[in-house]
Amino acid sequence: MHLPPPQPAPDRGAVALFRAELPPGAIPAEQMPLAENIAGASPYLRQLMLRDPVFAGRVFREDADRLFGLQLSDLGHIGPEISQAEAMARLRQVKKRVALLVAVADLSGRWDVEQVTAALTGFADAALSAAISWLLSDYARASKVRLADAANPQAGCGYVALAMGKQGAHELNYSSDIDLIILYDALTPLLDDPHEAATFFVRLTRRLVQIMQDVTEDGYVFRTDLRLRPDPRATQVAISIDAAEVYYLNQGQNWERAAMIKARACAGDVGLGAQFLDRLKPYVWRKHLDFAAIADVQSMKRQIHAVKGHGEVKVRGHNLKLGRGGIREIEFFVQTQQLIAGGRNPKLRGRSTIAMLEALADAHWITRGAAAELASAYRFLRAVEHRVQMANDEQTHTLPADDPAFLSMARFCGFESGESFETEARRVLECVQGHYSRLFESAEELGTAGGSLVFTGGEDDPETVETLSRMGYRSPSEVSATIRGWHFGRYAATRSARARELLTELMPKLLTALAAMGDADLAFLAFDKFLGGLPAGVQLFSLLKANPKLLGLLASILGSAPRLAEQLSRRPKVLDAVLDPGFFTSLPTGAEMARLIAAAMPEGLETDEVADRARIVGKEQAFRIGVRVLSETAGAAETGRAFSELAGLLLGRLHQAVTEDQIRRNGHVPGGRSAVIAMGKLGGHEMTAGSDLDLIIVYDAAKGAEMSEGAKPLSVNQYYARLSQRLIAAISAPTAEGVLYEADMRLRPSGSKGPVAASLASFESYHSTSAWTWEKLALTRARPLCGDAGLMNELAARIRAGLCEPRDAAAVKDDVTAMRKLMLKEQGSGGLWDVKRARGGLVELEFIAQTLQLIHAHRHPRVLDTNTLAALEKLHGAGLLADADHAALERAGLLYHRLTQMLRLCLDGPYDPARALPALNRLAANAAAAPGIAAAEARLAEAQGEVAAIFDRLVGPVS
Repeated sequence: MHLPPPQPAPDRGAVALFRAELPPGAIPAEQMPLAENIAGASPYLRQLMLRDPVFAGRVFREDADRLFGLQLSDLGHIGPEISQAEAMARLRQVKKRVALLVAVADLSGRWDVEQVTAALTGFADAALSAAISWLLSDYARASKVRLADAANPQAGCGYVALAMGKQGAHELNYSSDIDLIILYDALTPLLDDPHEAATFFVRLTRRLVQIMQDVTEDGYVFRTDLRLRPDPRATQVAISIDAAEVYYLNQGQNWERAAMIKARACAGDVGLGAQFLDRLKPYVWRKHLDFAAIADVQSMKRQIHAVKGHGEVKVRGHNLKLGRGGIREIEFFVQTQQLIAGGRNPKLRGRSTIAMLEALADAHWITRGAAAELASAYRFLRAVEHRVQMANDEQTHTLPADDPAFLSMARFCGFESGESFETEARRVLECVQGHYSRLFESAEELGTAGGSLVFTGGEDDPETVETLSRMGYRSPSEVSATIRGWHFGRYAATRSARARELLTELMPKLLTALAAMGDADLAFLAFDKFLGGLPAGVQLFSLLKANPKLLGLLASILGSAPRLAEQLSRRPKVLDAVLDPGFFTSLPTGAEMARLIAAAMPEGLETDEVADRARIVGKEQAFRIGVRVLSETAGAAETGRAFSELAGLLLGRLHQAVTEDQIRRNGHVPGGRSAVIAMGKLGGHEMTAGSDLDLIIVYDAAKGAEMSEGAKPLSVNQYYARLSQRLIAAISAPTAEGVLYEADMRLRPSGSKGPVAASLASFESYHSTSAWTWEKLALTRARPLCGDAGLMNELAARIRAGLCEPRDAAAVKDDVTAMRKLMLKEQGSGGLWDVKRARGGLVELEFIAQTLQLIHAHRHPRVLDTNTLAALEKLHGAGLLADADHAALERAGLLYHRLTQMLRLCLDGPYDPARALPALNRLAANAAAAPGIAAAEARLAEAQGEVAAIFDRLVGPVS
């Protein structure tokens, strides 16, 4: 189908102005009506004719093909002797002449659509070649490259421009951009040093783009887009041809396969480009489609449906390229059919849309009638598209919406009225819409029962966006774009084709599992961060696909436990522990962890190395323990003991390393020895994932020893103060591997005012004569942890002896009650879910056990135990705690410890069910052995009430 020549334009004023400004006789009289009709509809073409009336006359007089050939010949005269500014000016001058020539040849009917697009493409190829030749000659003149043939600089230069899209298919539109992929051979003969190739060709490409698209007083040549290259956000504008081949053969996606159908070496070393494309044939044209390719084709189909939409085609304001029944639908359909069938039928591997419609009909993929109607529609739409762009040289595809502009465009397209043009355009658009709808109506759907889930191409699949929204994702477009990035090979884990195929198959289950966490977007972001840290994906994706429980566990970590998710994101390798077949049978024992630590931190390592390895092992094992808590396959008591044993073993290895380092630096102290006392939760085997280490460091030396015996001696006090500071740094200082634990030394004698390390004598003296009641309470949880074995035994004996001294029961209770009142006044109760500080919470439960131990240990030393629940059990066994009180306290203690383990594992801050993730609320309810969060709150409130009443009765009334 051809459009008739333009009709007289409604704007007769523009025509009169054109006639007045045009030199007499410039255009033959018989051609003036056509020239005036063009001038009345297109300000751009009117200006071209008025600025160069001599050439305009030649356009209307001479043979279009011969004149076009002369313009291309002019490009060959852009030699190395002129400047870049002059080269740019000449290219733009030829561009304007070509623009006028092509427009008149089109509008006069001398050229059909295929000739017009071929000419526009031919000029683009020639302009690029001229620019590259001039650039190479310019570099040669500056002695920066060595040309094999000065007369033909591009020959064997190792630099090639691949034309993509419409330029690659010889189908360039009138005001089109050009899409290029720039490749180079690092072993180019242009350069002596191949290591310079990347820098040189990137610089050359930036200059090439500048020459082509910078707007000067002469205009521009072509807007140039390089974003179709492999991974454009992460690569330079020019890519090594070897790197590009590796990318496509190993990471290339199916939408890139479709794009490569039209790829063509158009300028530079075209032989090199042709060889490259030939090597890509196995990638583009596959004999058999895999699952992911089929999914991608279906995704392309859905994107066509998205453009189609529903209801009546609107002509006014319609996008001829992207709108329903438009150009893109015809091109997209042809490409998808080529992608499916071209691997088995080489005749379907062409670049031309119209030629491939005919080939599809020959191969019986579509009927001849469909091919003819779609080809005719394609020609009509492209011809109208050209006229829309000729009006103002704009890259637009949209028909005017208002009546005067629409009438002007209708006349420009050769129609007498807007109505007749609208009728014909609607007929064509609806014809296209009907054909492609029927072509895809039997395509198999992809996704879940909730809808399709496909993530390919450069744009959102609308059905997928709707499905994600229904699943609970608040930002479905962002989720879709992120997943497309995964398929693009953005992360190392998705670089292989097998990994992407597995991920495609896994995606519905993965997205469903993440959505089940309650806050789908937050869980998805956590998974994206986790995926970004994986070195590879095939093994994990295979395991997740085969093991839905593991997939559910991973989703649970990412969707309900921000603290664990952060650890997992920083160290994806910690998930390896979960893959151990025996992972869920039992928590790691102390002996197992000791062997692991010994293997990871053998003797002879520097302290800094020990500290880093301690962090690696500690975080991996803490994650392993934490996952058991999250999966509810480990109890609170055994979890607390596992966390505490891990910390104790790591602390022991660090103390050993610091001690050895201190000896190397400052020598031995005569009779010197040191030990670490664990206090608080570490002392009581009750640590959680977020616990600090409450520590006291004690040392001893031979009587009369004053200095260490080394090259750099220190006084005994300085020696052990420095040792203690180094130990604290080894535990708490941030390194490349993070922080192991926060260390709290405030329980040492005299607190923060006392020396960081206490001598054995001062420790004993302080707790015998000066310690406050709260410090004696804290001592009930003191446990010598590591260091010199003899000193540890002495400390254990002296601590026990100190706790067994007679007490004034009433005074102890008064002190504890006063202390509790002060805590509530200064800190508040923290609300129901502040399990530790709430009235009747964990602090009061611990105070009850500690107070009763402190009062009764003189007569009943066996009631002493650093673990709170064990101490309550011993107090009950000694008849010092009534059955009902013991039962209530034990019940509350178990509840508190379960909740504390879960909440500290999942959160760094306070817990508020109203703001928490739904999945976390479910975990909290499960930890409380309640059917829901409301029931859990009731159970917690009941326990706190019972503990508060027992505290008031056994220790003293708080309020």
